[in-house]
Amino acid sequence: MTGDDTARYIVVGVTRKQPLTVLREAARFARLFKAVLVCANVDAGSYVVAEHPDGSVESRPIDPDQPNWNTAVFDGGLARRIRDLADKEGVRVEFRELAGDVAHALGRLAEVLNAEMIIVGSRRGGLRSSMHEFFGGSVAAHLAHRQPRPVVVVPMPASEGGRI
Repeated sequence: MTGDDTARYIVVGVTRKQPLTVLREAARFARLFKAVLVCANVDAGSYVVAEHPDGSVESRPIDPDQPNWNTAVFDGGLARRIRDLADKEGVRVEFRELAGDVAHALGRLAEVLNAEMIIVGSRRGGLRSSMHEFFGGSVAAHLAHRQPRPVVVVPMPASEGGRI
């Protein structure tokens, strides 16, 4: 566990291109639950080689020709933007860079932390996302069917300019 073993956690899947709506809702839930907001970015192009007690991982790229790889690090710019928004909500935030299948990685982190819930954003409509969900399924659906804790899916507004 991270820090205080009695702490409550909420895991939220984040990406650089994600609309602010998802993070705003996740921060609101964290405030209401008096929980630490754990923001997790998952690199699907990597695999886990070691898992630490706090749910963080050491990973390696699937592509063996990728140069100068040590281990994954959460994007600093993204972390700053998220921390600013979390500070406005008055919630503590932590960051994890994960690897592998997105749904599995988020579910595993939530299991390790004994999280109250997992929050993800819905996919925007369109042919590309419809084809992706048809062949691979959505992250939210995979989470909802494969692990025991609640999954909150934040709907994407028709048009939101703000990205995290």
